[in-house]
Amino acid sequence: MARNIQSLERAAAMLRLLAGGERRLGLSDIASSLSLAKGTAHGILRTLQQEGFVEQDDASGRYQLGAELLRLGTTYLDVHELRARALVWADDLARSSGESVYLGVLHQQGVLIVHHVFRPDDSRQVLEIGAMQPLHSTALGKVLSAYDPVAHSEVLEADRKPFTDRTVCDSADFEHLLDLTRARGYAADVEETWEGVASVAAPIHDRRRMPVGAVGITGAVERLCREGELRPELIAAVRDCARAVSRDLGGSRF
Repeated sequence: MARNIQSLERAAAMLRLLAGGERRLGLSDIASSLSLAKGTAHGILRTLQQEGFVEQDDASGRYQLGAELLRLGTTYLDVHELRARALVWADDLARSSGESVYLGVLHQQGVLIVHHVFRPDDSRQVLEIGAMQPLHSTALGKVLSAYDPVAHSEVLEADRKPFTDRTVCDSADFEHLLDLTRARGYAADVEETWEGVASVAAPIHDRRRMPVGAVGITGAVERLCREGELRPELIAAVRDCARAVSRDLGGSRF
């Protein structure tokens, strides 16, 4: 049986102590409460402080929880609320489009799939929740890059490698694609990431009108496209789904 890492257990205990007690605690209070030597407690606090999980008041020297913990907690809640709000609408989109539906959020210079609805047929499919997709070539990624300033910055700094001969890698051409995405309200990927596969996605906004994710459908080119263009009714269905989820999150009607 694997042994727990003692330093991590102590750090977790410190965070719980700071979260559950007085707003700010001194080094002696923390060391005493956790039965630790002051030197040990100070070393752990210093590491937590460097990572942004703990902050020290300059005047009193006391410690409190840091802003990084709040950011992580907010991200956790945002993603779970997004997924919860999107469940019904994603199911409806899969039924109306006949295609697989993906819900994605920005994560580590890519798109993290947080919800996946199978194409409603009897074909064998693999659940892709937790999978990562590239920002620069997928429809989900282009939507996030167009609407989320953080994603936009990260995709420009990343190595935009070609996956097919249709992948747009040049900076100027890619910026033009993002302008087009914002103007149309959706992004397309027709064999830019995978040969024979097309997708369309639209942005989801929250009550602050901030982009919190994207929803889209993916399927064979011959099903999603007609005469080389994405089928308008599928684009409309994806945009309607994104608007519905945004509305449920308190966002405006885009």
